[in-house]
Amino acid sequence: MIISKNKYYNREISWLHFNERVLQEANDPSTPLLERLVFLGIYSNNQDEFFRVRVATLNRITKLQATNLHEVSDLNPKNTLKEINQKIEILQKEFYETYERIKIELVNEKIFLVNETELDKEQGLFVKKYFREEVRQHLFPIMLDQFYNFANLRDKSIYLAIDLKITNKPLAESYALIEIPTYRLSRFLILPSTNDESKHIMLIDDVIRYCLSDIFSIFGYDTFRAFTIKFTKDAELDIDNDVSKSFLEKISDSIKLRKKGVTVRFVYDQNIPQEMLDLLVKKFNIKKKDTLKKGGKYHNFKDFMNFPINIGSDKLRFEEQPKLYTKDLSVSKRILDCIKKEDIMLHYPYQTFQYTIDLLREASIDPAVRAIKMTIYRAAKDSRVINALINAARNGKEVTVYLELQARFDEEANIYWAGILQEEGVKVIQNIPGYKVHCKLILIRRKEYNQNVYYAAIGTGNLNEITAKIYADEHLLTANKKIVSDVNKVFHLFEAKYNQPDFECLIVSPFKTRSFFIHLIDNEIRNAKKGKPAWITIKLNNLVDDKIINKLYEASQANVKINIIARGICVLIPQIPKISENINVISIVDRYLEHSRIFIFCNNNNEKYFTGSADWMQRNFDHRIEVTTPIYSKKIQADLKKIIEIQLKDNVKARLLNGTIPNTYKKDENTEKIRSQIEIYKYLKEKHS
Repeated sequence: MIISKNKYYNREISWLHFNERVLQEANDPSTPLLERLVFLGIYSNNQDEFFRVRVATLNRITKLQATNLHEVSDLNPKNTLKEINQKIEILQKEFYETYERIKIELVNEKIFLVNETELDKEQGLFVKKYFREEVRQHLFPIMLDQFYNFANLRDKSIYLAIDLKITNKPLAESYALIEIPTYRLSRFLILPSTNDESKHIMLIDDVIRYCLSDIFSIFGYDTFRAFTIKFTKDAELDIDNDVSKSFLEKISDSIKLRKKGVTVRFVYDQNIPQEMLDLLVKKFNIKKKDTLKKGGKYHNFKDFMNFPINIGSDKLRFEEQPKLYTKDLSVSKRILDCIKKEDIMLHYPYQTFQYTIDLLREASIDPAVRAIKMTIYRAAKDSRVINALINAARNGKEVTVYLELQARFDEEANIYWAGILQEEGVKVIQNIPGYKVHCKLILIRRKEYNQNVYYAAIGTGNLNEITAKIYADEHLLTANKKIVSDVNKVFHLFEAKYNQPDFECLIVSPFKTRSFFIHLIDNEIRNAKKGKPAWITIKLNNLVDDKIINKLYEASQANVKINIIARGICVLIPQIPKISENINVISIVDRYLEHSRIFIFCNNNNEKYFTGSADWMQRNFDHRIEVTTPIYSKKIQADLKKIIEIQLKDNVKARLLNGTIPNTYKKDENTEKIRSQIEIYKYLKEKHS
C-alpha cells in the first residue's frame, strides 16, 4: 500500500475549517437574515470552546515540550499554534465584515442595531428606566487599583474596562471593571419606536455605557470611556487521585479549579488606550504575547444565538417545519406493543421527540414494567426525560441511570441532576474509572406471562428534548432479543465495571469497535480484488483515527468506492492520486446540526447497516463506552439508504473537503438544486406521516 508523507490533514485546522463552514452560513444570502445572526453566534460559541479546550491543550503540551499532540499527526504544537493564529485572524476579519453586512441588510428591513450615541429622547428615557429597574442591581464594579484576585473573573463573561476621569482634576484618573450580566439578563433590549414598522435593538453593553454616570458620578467622575474585554481560560479538568474523595467530589473540585484556569486568550477592544491595556495585562498576569487578540467594540457574539428573531417579516426566519409523526407508532396503541411488532427508527429533528417522552411515561405507569435503565450524557435544563424517570421511581419501578459526570461543560448540571435523582430513589452510577460513557441507551424490563421481556432504545445523539429540535440523529426502538440482551450486558458492565461481557451483535467500545470496522473494510477490499461489487458509505461527525484511515486508504487503492459525509473534523485527505482517489468527502452544514453516525457496507450487495454513538476517533474507540448497533429491519435500511442518497446529492449546502481548497460548495450545474435537509423532511413526511 502506498502512503504519502503528508497523508493526514492537521486536526486543529480541519476543525477551524468546520467553523468556517458555520461562518459561510452567516454569509450565505439564501440563509434568512435573522438566522444569519444566529450562525454568527454559533461560530463564536464554537471558537470559544476551541480555545478553551484545543488551544489550551496545545499550550499545555508546548509547555511540557512534548512533540506530539495529534492522534494522527507528528506536527509540532508550536507550529500548529502559529497556524491556528494565522487562520483565526483571517476568519475574524471575515466575521466582522459579515456582521457589518448583516447590519446594513437589517436596516433595509427596518431593524436597527443602535448604540448609546444614537438614542432619541424617548428611547434615552426608556433605557435609563430599564437600567435603574433591571440592570443596576446586577452590577458590582471592581476598582482596578484595589482589586487583585483576578483569577476569579468569569471566562464566559464579558467585562467593560472603564476609564474614569474628573474634568478639573486630570490626575484623578482611575480604572474600573464591570461584568456585563448576561447570565441574568438578555443581551438584547428592544427599544420603543415611534414607527410601528421599525424595530430598534440595543445591546446591554451599550445600555451600561449610556448609564455609567448613574454609577460613578457620586464619586465626582464626569467623563467615562468603556472598552469591552473578554477572557478565555483553559477548561480542561485536572482530576486528582485522592482515594479519600468520591468521584463526584473530585469532579466538583476540578470545576472550581477550572474557574481559575490559565488565560489562553484575552480579547480587547482595539480602541482601548495603550496605558490601560498595559495595566490590564499586568493585573491579569498575561505573559504570552500570542494570548492578546485585538477585537471590535463587542465580544461574546455567542449571545447572538439568542437574538430576538421573532421580529420583522416571516422571510427573515427559517420556514417553520411542523414535527412529523410516523405510521409505525399509533396514539391508540401502546408504544411497547408497536416495538414488539417491529423495529422502529425515529429521525430527529424531523420527527417529534415526544415519542421518547411518551415511551418513558408509558413505562413509568405500566404495572407490568419492572425496571428502566438509561444513560444520560447531556440533559436539557428542564428535562422532561428526567422527570419521567423520577415519576417511574415514584411508581415503584427499579430505575437505574448512568449519569456521565465528565460530559464537558455539563459537569455542574449533571452533578445537580445526580443529586435530584438520588433524592427520588433512582440508582445513579457516576463513574467507570478511565472511561467516559458516551452511548445513548434505554432499557425497559417488562413482566409478560411470567417472563422478563426487554425493550431497548439505541441512539446516535443525546436523549435531550432541546437538542432533539436542532440535531439530526437516529434513534432505534427494538425488542430484538439479541440486541436487547446485549444492551442489558452493557448496563451490567456499568454496574460490574471490570467484567467485560461477550456481546453477540452490538459493537461496543473500547472492546472492538475499531477492529470490527477494519474487518468490514477488509471484506470490501477482498471483494474488490475478486471483481465483486465493493463500496462503503460513512456518515459521522469526526474522522481522526490513523489506523482506520490507513485502512480506508488501502481500500481506495483496491478500488473500493468510498463516500464519506463528515460534519466536523476530517483529517483523511481524499483524491490523492494512487492513494485516496476513490474516496470522496463532503460536509453538510445547514439549519440542523448533522449529528448521526450511519455506516453502510456493500458486502457483495448483501448490504450491512449500522448506527451508533461513536465517531471514528481514538477517544471513541479506546477511551469511551460507545455502542453501535446493526440494523436488521429492511424497511429501516431502505430509509437510511434513501437519507444518505439524498445527502450525497446535496448541491446547495454540501461542501467538498480536500487538502488544498476545503469548503468549496459542491455544485452540479446541470441538475436541479437539492438541499438535503429539506428533501429528507419531504421524504419522511410523504412516506411515514
